[in-house]
Amino acid sequence: MSEDPHGAATATRHPTDPALPPSPPGCPSPAAARPEVRRGRPPAGTDPAKRRQILEGAARIFSAMGFDAASMNDIAREAGVSKGTLYVYFEHKEELFCALISDQRHKHIEDLFSLIDDGPDIRATLTRFGIAYMTLLTSDWAVRVQRVVLGVTERMPEVGRGFFTEGPGCGISILADYFERMTRRGLLAVEDTLLASWQFSELCQAGLLRPRLYRRVDAPPSAAEIARVVGHAVEMFLRYYEPGPSAVPPPAV
Repeated sequence: MSEDPHGAATATRHPTDPALPPSPPGCPSPAAARPEVRRGRPPAGTDPAKRRQILEGAARIFSAMGFDAASMNDIAREAGVSKGTLYVYFEHKEELFCALISDQRHKHIEDLFSLIDDGPDIRATLTRFGIAYMTLLTSDWAVRVQRVVLGVTERMPEVGRGFFTEGPGCGISILADYFERMTRRGLLAVEDTLLASWQFSELCQAGLLRPRLYRRVDAPPSAAEIARVVGHAVEMFLRYYEPGPSAVPPPAV
């Protein structure tokens, strides 16, 4: 750092921080696969209940079989729809998987980040958020999704980019905005809010996530263990970024 983040500087994003990549664009469905639109029914490919039915079936198949082994036939069968109907909503498996990740983001991640408020008790806010964050991230569902993504990203980088954009990238951006607001109010002293967001995220994950991802342990960590790790993460984070005489100065450059 070129200047002390515990001074009066206003929080800023690092000028070289890369923009998050866009989600993979959807493609139009084949015209031949479109069912006839009947009076009183939603146009083909727009029925939210049918879309939900497909996504729930896809979630079960991807969890049970993994991305590579799963086929559109498997998904159609599990969802209880015809293959033609499936292709009206999603042209290929990659598009369906990215849609599933986006759907789960709205279902889980937005609820998670609603726990962040702008009250003066930052320690309580970060503790509450960190516990919920790690409870979600180490859950059976989240671990299965991460394993699937890691397994296919080398061959299909667009899947990994889509997952990052809809999940971790979005969360880090929201957390960075929070740190920026708190710095402007003088409650934190953060110069690079994006870096601080990654640091807090990694501190919360310490010893909890990777053993789950690589099957070192099969069960999610206990609530007590999550609370213990997150408690240490919050204390370490605030020890560095909290303004005042107790703050740790940045390393010399």
